[in-house]
Amino acid sequence: MTFKIHACTFVVAVYGTLSDLLSVASNKLGIRASNLYNGKGGLIDDIALIRDDDVLYVSEGDAFVDPQSEGKAAEDRSGSHTDWLTLNIGGRLFTTTRSTLVSKEPDSMLAHMFREKDVWGNKQDERGAYLIDRSPEYFEPILNYLRHGQLIVNEGINLLGVLEEARFFGIERLAEQLEVAIKNSHPPEDHSPISRKEFVRFLLATPTKSELRCQGLNFSGADLSRLDLRYINFKMANLSRCNLSQANLCCSNLERADLSGANLDGANLQGVKMLCSNAEGASLKGCNFEDPSGLKANLEGANLKGVDMEGSQMTGINLRVATLKNAKLKNCNLRGATLAGTDLENCDLSGCDLQEANLRGSNVKGAIFEEMLTPLHMSQSVR
Repeated sequence: MTFKIHACTFVVAVYGTLSDLLSVASNKLGIRASNLYNGKGGLIDDIALIRDDDVLYVSEGDAFVDPQSEGKAAEDRSGSHTDWLTLNIGGRLFTTTRSTLVSKEPDSMLAHMFREKDVWGNKQDERGAYLIDRSPEYFEPILNYLRHGQLIVNEGINLLGVLEEARFFGIERLAEQLEVAIKNSHPPEDHSPISRKEFVRFLLATPTKSELRCQGLNFSGADLSRLDLRYINFKMANLSRCNLSQANLCCSNLERADLSGANLDGANLQGVKMLCSNAEGASLKGCNFEDPSGLKANLEGANLKGVDMEGSQMTGINLRVATLKNAKLKNCNLRGATLAGTDLENCDLSGCDLQEANLRGSNVKGAIFEEMLTPLHMSQSVR
C-alpha cells in the first residue's frame, strides 16, 4: 500500500486491523492518524476494503482534499499571473507580467483583457505580441504606474495624452492623479497690474498699423501719461486710478472699462468710445472730445458721477442716459451735445455753451446754469 500525506509518501504492507494500519501511519508520519481515505476520497472503515496497489490518504480528522486539485488551485493563485507576455502598443513592444496588468487596477480594461487567457480573443502579431492600437509614448507611464504604483512622466511627455490613455483603459485612480498634476502644472493666474515699463515694451514691439487689443487687462494705478494710445481696444479693462493725463486716446475703445478715480486731464479723447464705462470720481479737466472730421465721442450710458470735466471741448458729444450727478462741467463746450435722458442732478454747468444741445428728458434738478454763453430754450429741456 502507498500512503500519502501532503508531500510525504511511503509504502507499507497491510496486515492486522485498521487500527494497526493507522498506528503504523502515525509512527511513519509523526502524526495522530485517525482517518483513512482512498484515491477518490472515500472513507475506509474496514481493512478488507483495501486492494493491492491502492493509494491511500491519511488525515488527523480533517476532511479529504484532493492534493491534485489543491495543487492546481495554488498554481492558479500564484503562478498563472506570473507568466510573461509582450504587448505591441502602436508598433512598440512592451514586455511585462500578467500580474502587473491585473493586480494594481483589477477593474481596468487591461485587467479584464489579460486576467484569463484568451478570454477576450486578443489579436497577436507574428511574434505572439498582443496588438493594442494606442500611443506607446503615452502608454509607457501607465505601464510603469501599474508596476510600482507611482506616476512618473518623463520630460516632454504631454500629461493630457497620458490622461486620455488612462481614461481609455479605465484606470480611474491614475486619471485622478493626472488631473491634479495637470492643474498644478499650469502657472497661477497673475492678476497683478501691468506697469508702464511693461506696456511701453509691448507698444514698441507692436507695428503701428496693427490693432492692439488690451481687452480686459489690468492697468490699475499704472502711469500711462503722455503715451500714444490711439485706436487701442481697452474694452472692459481695469484702468482705475490710472494716470492718463495728456495721453492720446483718439478713437480708442473704452467700452465698459473701469476708469474710476483715473486722471485724464488734458487727454485727447476725439472719437473715443466709452459706452457704459465707469469713470466715477475721475478727473477729465481740459480734455478734447471734439474731432474736426465730425467723428463724435460716444459716452452713452456712462457712469460719470462726480467727474470734473471743467473746460473740456465736447462739441457733439453723446452723453445720452449717462449719469453726471454732482459732476463739474464748468466752462465746457457742449454745442450740439446729446444729453437726452441724462442725469444732471446737482451738476455744475455754469459758463457752458449748450447751443443746440439736446436735454430732452434729462434730470436737471439742482443743476447750476449760471453765466451761460447762450440762452437755454425750454424746447431743449422738457421733463
